[in-house]
Amino acid sequence: MPSPDVSVGLRSERGPILLSLMLATALVALDATIIATASATIARELGGFDQVPWLFSSYLLAQAVATPLAGRLADVLGRKRLMLAGVGLFFVGSLLCVLAPTMGVLIAGRVLQGLGAGVVMPVSLTIAADIYTLEERAKTQGYLASVWAVSAVVGPTLGGVFSEFTSWRWIFGVNIPLCALAAWMLARRYHEAGRDGEREPIDYVGAALLTGGSTLLLLGLLEGGSTWAWGSAASVAVLAASVVLLAVFVAHALRARHPVVDVRILRRRVYGVPAAVSLLVGVVVLGLSTYVPIYAQGVLGSGPLLAGFTLAAMMVGWPLSASNAGRLYLRVGFRVTALVGTTLVLTGTGLTLLLGESSALATVAAACFVIGAGMGLTAVPTLIAAQSAATFSERGAVTGTTMFARSLGSAVGVAACGAVVNARTTLGPDGTPVGPGLMTALHLVFLLLVGCAAALMVLAACMPADRAAARERRESRERSVA
Repeated sequence: MPSPDVSVGLRSERGPILLSLMLATALVALDATIIATASATIARELGGFDQVPWLFSSYLLAQAVATPLAGRLADVLGRKRLMLAGVGLFFVGSLLCVLAPTMGVLIAGRVLQGLGAGVVMPVSLTIAADIYTLEERAKTQGYLASVWAVSAVVGPTLGGVFSEFTSWRWIFGVNIPLCALAAWMLARRYHEAGRDGEREPIDYVGAALLTGGSTLLLLGLLEGGSTWAWGSAASVAVLAASVVLLAVFVAHALRARHPVVDVRILRRRVYGVPAAVSLLVGVVVLGLSTYVPIYAQGVLGSGPLLAGFTLAAMMVGWPLSASNAGRLYLRVGFRVTALVGTTLVLTGTGLTLLLGESSALATVAAACFVIGAGMGLTAVPTLIAAQSAATFSERGAVTGTTMFARSLGSAVGVAACGAVVNARTTLGPDGTPVGPGLMTALHLVFLLLVGCAAALMVLAACMPADRAAARERRESRERSVA
């Protein structure tokens, strides 16, 4: 039987709703990758080559900061209202990017896009959890994951086509009708249940502390080693300020009656472990996404296109396993499914340690595929386990916190791996690491990712026992004895 909140959601037309969620997710996923191949063209037209990194960092920062806030506000204000606001922000940001006369205006548009993305991602996953039963969620999560897989392959190619044959402004222009279509479908098809009782107050103080602390922390991690050197006065000051603000936020959240993000829920294993898993998933995925192409090009001498398709193997394996995860966790439970997934991740990252200066690209792709398959059986079941344990009024906060942990892990992964590589290599004219120490540095990066995969296995083992699965196994044994 569906849970009460699911049965309410069933009054909506779920197929069109899922399609609108996939469309909104596609907008976010494409804009995370589509600009990569067009950044040089944009810089030539608008000037400001030194500001190109901010086309990426501003988007990531805004998305990461908005994610936990959006998750909580979806519980307070309603999913539909927040989702439409997120799509609206993305629409306005895309329009600003299309019309941008300078690099500064374009970066401002990217900030608005990032804020919209930070709302769309957690709220879309929360809506999917609301309107689909536990048995159906893995398939819907697989559909949403497949959007990211397709975008990872199509995005850079589409960006190159637009910038070379038409104008880079079409990269953002195509978002405008798609945003309008997604908003129209959601507004027309999704009928959210009314909320009883008085609305909880919004924790503005907590929101300000979390926004400020998160922004400074992610800024310090993303820009450390590039804009300023690690250990410099600027780096230390930014990171120290972030620690102070986040410490004050935690103290405030523990005292507040209705905190914007309830950190107390992380004390429960069913919430805390998925958040920790998500953080390490972010480290592994961004570490691979950044340095597998560098290995393929800098060590093996392949071109950018082949290097990109090698990494895309991970994005293919992920939705394939995610869409089938439900069959497994309904049979053996969330914890065993996550253990199977983390075993695959550990195996795949272990294979990267065998890579050398004469390895075949097919070997690299195989390792990435195994890691992606493991991620689909790790990230999806742990998130669904947390969502299933949460009440309707806290599901958005749980989803947002888990996704924020992945964003934080991504920043930590880029910073840690970058520090390892930069300490042992020099940068070439195109800004990529070169030199005889590159292979040694990459082996250390891969070793770091193996350590993260091992930690993922430990966390998966710490997932609470799946009571439903345990009950089904017990009843099956009793029936066989009888």
